Amino acid sequence: MTLRSTLDFLLYDWLNAEALTARPRFAEHSRETFDAVMDTCERIAREKYAPFNRLVDTQEPRTEQNPDGSLRVVLPQATHDARQAYADSGMLAAAQDHEHGGMQLPYLVEAAAGAFFGKASISIGANLLTVGNANLLMAHGTEVQKQVFAANEFNGRWAGTMCLSEPQAGSSLSDVATRAVLEDAHDPLGPRYRLKGNKMWISAGEHEMTENIVHLVLAKIPGPDGRLPPGVKGISLFIVPKKLVDTEGNLTGVRNDVALAGLNHKLGWRGTTNTLLNFGEGQFKVGGQPGAVGYLVGQPGEGLRCMFHMMNEARIAIGLAATMLGLAGYEASLDYAKTRTQGRPLGAGGKDASQPPVRLIEHADIRRMLLIQKSYCEGALALLLYCARLVDEQHTGTPESADEARLLLEVLTPIAKSWPSENCLEANSLAIQIHGGYGYTRDFPVEQYWRDNRLNMIHEGTHGIQAMDLLGRKVLMEGGRGLALLAGRINATIERALPQPPLAEQANALAAALARVGKATKAAWASGNPTEALANAVPYMQAFGHVVIAWIWLDLAASADASKSGAASAGVAGSAAYFYRYELPKIDAWLRVVESRDMTCAELPENAF
Repeated sequence: MTLRSTLDFLLYDWLNAEALTARPRFAEHSRETFDAVMDTCERIAREKYAPFNRLVDTQEPRTEQNPDGSLRVVLPQATHDARQAYADSGMLAAAQDHEHGGMQLPYLVEAAAGAFFGKASISIGANLLTVGNANLLMAHGTEVQKQVFAANEFNGRWAGTMCLSEPQAGSSLSDVATRAVLEDAHDPLGPRYRLKGNKMWISAGEHEMTENIVHLVLAKIPGPDGRLPPGVKGISLFIVPKKLVDTEGNLTGVRNDVALAGLNHKLGWRGTTNTLLNFGEGQFKVGGQPGAVGYLVGQPGEGLRCMFHMMNEARIAIGLAATMLGLAGYEASLDYAKTRTQGRPLGAGGKDASQPPVRLIEHADIRRMLLIQKSYCEGALALLLYCARLVDEQHTGTPESADEARLLLEVLTPIAKSWPSENCLEANSLAIQIHGGYGYTRDFPVEQYWRDNRLNMIHEGTHGIQAMDLLGRKVLMEGGRGLALLAGRINATIERALPQPPLAEQANALAAALARVGKATKAAWASGNPTEALANAVPYMQAFGHVVIAWIWLDLAASADASKSGAASAGVAGSAAYFYRYELPKIDAWLRVVESRDMTCAELPENAF
């Protein structure tokens, strides 16, 4: 199956995207308009992204010195052209209101259309940060901030970033040391502060693809004693444009005090600049004074709450990125396995050297590796589109269904980010394995897919961070209601599958696995000690994720027969069968250490390592 036919099945036959057009927000849409968006994105990805995936990997971003001593970033022309084509398509504002120049497109369709770019060249397309940045401002900014900053990101004039991490703090946001001092509480763009600090790992933090860059920066406002407040509750959020603007969105000609200190040269995603930025060190003094000018978003101390609006979106986007890189590797290795001849089949007397070599795909172990990739990547894609459908439900459903969607997303978001970034990376590793020695060379794309995907395990929060969020907060919140809601959805699939003889065995296995997760959740917290409960949060999340993907495959299998061709239906059935026989049994080992609150890792003395 092609990616397009897979997406069509998931959108229309499984998730019933057309039903969304009955809702007022999407009333002007139809299957035809959804397909037109898909056609456009597929074409741009094919023409402007895919041909240059290797180019942007080998011609990494580099810096040149400007006459004033500052650094500028040089990118291949192909990167500029790809971004311009994406901006011209209107996809930056796809989900926005008509009055803001948007299409009022369901997030489900936007996410599916975005899949083409992830597969064609993940490192060219850093548009998710601009969209997420602007969406955050639409949710938490003032009307002027929306009109000046968000609108110009949606129309493609400006780009956006998110600036959280610092060189000394990494993911530990409570240790943010960037400080913001009030300069003018009545600036029409928002309370104006001067920021000083350093931000590390800032994707797309400096480039010349747009006339301006809108940085969203986490910083702390010092107290009366000059000290920064401790912990995350003291963090505020600021708009810090690279170039200062007026209330009409026009550049004033004044460069803000934000300077590129250097580029980080990463294993993958080499087409996207990754930067260390210095804020307020005086390289570009504004009004003769050092300090980057920033405008407060929301209330002081509410910065992390606002930023989570962007972070949760980005987590689903990173899961989709990991999935599409896995699918790209799967398709490449499937094509190689169908054409490369090597080895001979086993007969009653062993191998017959007189027979011609057979294609790789005729060997059972090659098929095993292909089936692992297929079950991981297509299962992950279905989960992510399911989450995208929940986003639409949260925003346009009835009050009851919207609240359920919100809670389900809370529980599923750590899985949607982490499960694909771990397992689709393994798929990329198997794609290299199928290529044999050629897989390690740059003559074939699979080594780049692996390198690009390795970053996604760290992007937007590591497995450890996501796992502690899942077991330490999400499954407990609101009295465990989110976990109960998910269990209800899973049980509904089990009830639908049980009367179908080919699926009954899988339905019973899923019921047992679900019960096991519930038991493990209670056992982890039986002592009430967070140190014990969370010591094995990652194995818990791995098991939880496998149960969720097993549910997705059973639901797909129950939906496939009536709506797919014979070969495609067989592919769904085969992937589901593989996952239940080879993958779901792994949860026993993961959950055993969770249930016993095993402290082997936590308590090993440091000098024993």
